Amino acid sequence: MVELFLSMEKKVIIYTDGACSGNPGPGGWGALLMYGSSIREISGYSPATTNNRMELNAAIEALEALKERCKVDLYSDSSYLVNAINNGWLKRWTVNNWQTAAKKSVENIDLWQKILTLVKLHDIKFHKVKGHSDNPYNNRCDTLAREAIKRKS
Repeated sequence: MVELFLSMEKKVIIYTDGACSGNPGPGGWGALLMYGSSIREISGYSPATTNNRMELNAAIEALEALKERCKVDLYSDSSYLVNAINNGWLKRWTVNNWQTAAKKSVENIDLWQKILTLVKLHDIKFHKVKGHSDNPYNNRCDTLAREAIKRKS
C-alpha cells in the first residue's frame, strides 16, 4: 500500500538560486517550480542578508509553495545547501546540538530548521548544478533573484 501512495505523489522539479549585492547586503532569491507542462516563477527580497541565506530561502520558499506532499528533484548551484543535505552535514549538526565539526555554532540555524521540517513533508532529492553556466533554468532563477534586488534597491 505504501508503494501505491508514493506513486500517486506529484513529481515536481524545482530550480533555486540566491543572490546578494555585497555579502552581506541586499539580497534576492528566485525559484522555478515545474509540474508537467506548467512552470511557476517565484522570487523575493531581503534588505540585509547574505548569499547563503538567500540560497536557503530560495529552497524554503519553493518547497513551502507546494500545496501537498510531492516527490521533488531540487536543483541548486549552492554547494552549501546541497552538500549539507547530501553529505550528512545537516544530520550531524542536529546530533551535535547545532555545532560544526570544528565546535563552532552552525550559521543560519533558523533556516536549516525550516529545511528540516520541509524535507520531512516531501520526498526530496537535492542536485548540484553549475552556476552561471549553460543551464537555462538555473540562469532564470539567477535573473529572478537579481531582479528582486533591483526592484527594491
